[in-house]
Amino acid sequence: MGEMNKEKELIISFIRRLGYLSGKSPTQINMMSGDGSDRIFYRVEVARDISLIAVLPSPTLARGLDEQAASFRIGVHLHGKNVPVPEIVGYDKESGLVLFKDLGNLHLQAIVLKSSSFKEVEPFYQQAIEALIRFQLEGAQNFDVRFCWDTPRYDMELMLSRESDYFRFSFCRDYMGKVADDPYLLLELQNIARRAAREPADFLLHRDFQSRNLLVQGGKVYIIDYQGARFGPLGYDLASLLLDPYSGLNAEEKDKLFLYYCERISHKLDFDQEFFREGYHCLAIQRNLQILGAFAFLSQIKGKKFFEQFILPALLSLMALLQEQWGKRYISLTGLVDELIEKFQNAQLYRMDE
Repeated sequence: MGEMNKEKELIISFIRRLGYLSGKSPTQINMMSGDGSDRIFYRVEVARDISLIAVLPSPTLARGLDEQAASFRIGVHLHGKNVPVPEIVGYDKESGLVLFKDLGNLHLQAIVLKSSSFKEVEPFYQQAIEALIRFQLEGAQNFDVRFCWDTPRYDMELMLSRESDYFRFSFCRDYMGKVADDPYLLLELQNIARRAAREPADFLLHRDFQSRNLLVQGGKVYIIDYQGARFGPLGYDLASLLLDPYSGLNAEEKDKLFLYYCERISHKLDFDQEFFREGYHCLAIQRNLQILGAFAFLSQIKGKKFFEQFILPALLSLMALLQEQWGKRYISLTGLVDELIEKFQNAQLYRMDE
């Protein structure tokens, strides 16, 4: 409670210095949840018609201040390129506090879950894809890699260490109790990453472009949580959106949106759809491996059990990718995923019987 009071005092003091408060306190200041992030979020109602989101650095991340600096610098850059992101109204370098204009609580995921048909949400997905293309292309123009707090580029080394190994260790070993060190499996994971790394990578990559990181206000879609942006290939963020286990799009819906993306970006770039689709497929596998590693880590190590409900959908999504044309060559990975699905389903049935 004492720490929270200090955070509130810091936020109120900074808002007052910016001129949003004239001696009085905010009408309300409430802590918000941060999904998978350990950063600290508050909604601050400064007045009846003015609300801000205050974000403080993660207390568990050694480079939390660097992450906040990236959030500020990248946010200013994107807003200047007319990418639909929340406007930043203040940044305190010493504390890492970043203040955003409040865009509400309505995520794309909530719209999808409340909808009765894909037709209702398709316009929002189309908007999200338009916003993504602007993020990828305009966002890459004059992007300074010094904005990045982590790595400046999504490359093969990152794919193997932070996605393939994340899947093998956090999900397979630590969560499922399965040692995944078969030499044929390791070779397949290297081949997937090698093919994914052949994709042109001079575009801006969000790296977590999914429905809970897309806010909708006034019918318009906005992109949030972009502080991990770096250079990378086009297909990864599209895969993040289409594979997103939070929204659970079916195969027909995914394909429709994939084709919409291809049609829209072909107006901006020389674009070979078949070459893109093959590279997209490997990037989608990479993304799926990352998702499973993250869900296992967040639910088991961070105690965020909310994420466990999405593990089976993510496993089934990975299996679907492996059953497609470009996935059938990865026999060891397919066998492993099939075994993990059966083990996970049996564990769920066992829990229900208890």
